[in-house]
Amino acid sequence: MSIAIVDYGAGNLRSVQKALEKLGFDAVLTRDKSAIAGAKGVILPGVGAFDAALFELRKASLEGSIEEAIARGKPYLGICLGYQLLFPTSEEGKERGFGILEGAVRKFNFKGTPWEDELVIPQMGWNRLLIKHPSPLLDGIASGSMVYFAHSYYPDPADKSAVAAETDYGVTFASVLTKGNLHAVQFHPEKSGDVGMKILENFGKLCLTSPLHPSP
Repeated sequence: MSIAIVDYGAGNLRSVQKALEKLGFDAVLTRDKSAIAGAKGVILPGVGAFDAALFELRKASLEGSIEEAIARGKPYLGICLGYQLLFPTSEEGKERGFGILEGAVRKFNFKGTPWEDELVIPQMGWNRLLIKHPSPLLDGIASGSMVYFAHSYYPDPADKSAVAAETDYGVTFASVLTKGNLHAVQFHPEKSGDVGMKILENFGKLCLTSPLHPSP
């Protein structure tokens, strides 16, 4: 039984699959609704723009499959844009997101701040995870560990109790979120060396130990 990586036509999705396969997990890149329903876990990677990704997901009728998987308690991992799409709104686009998480996605804006000339948008490079609350996704990860970011927008969830880790980049934002079976990271674990591989391994183990039976 595989972990389903949702293929919505963006580039570089294969790197997540390769990382999971290197860790020994069976992972399939798919836009097949039955494969998502039958998977042990679902990953929505994040490459591209908010509205464009929603358009592709809806064109392939995949939004409902993702929402159903989350509602049934299937382990879900949103990566970068796959995290942001969980919110109802983003300052990047006009379309309504999934609305599974309350809050919004905001654009970095450093105009008028002391670090206006120091911080570049997008944030591209390594930054620290400051762990706030326990999360199975972060088992074995030390606070202060470095991961790789590439983004101009950041998640601002309303439920701060679900924020497992934060990162500072002009503002402090929720870089890791865990809420029940719902997990999301703003960075790219597949590009984050040993720390990122450990996070993917933790998610893979969650999928394997999930008591949820796949859809018939």
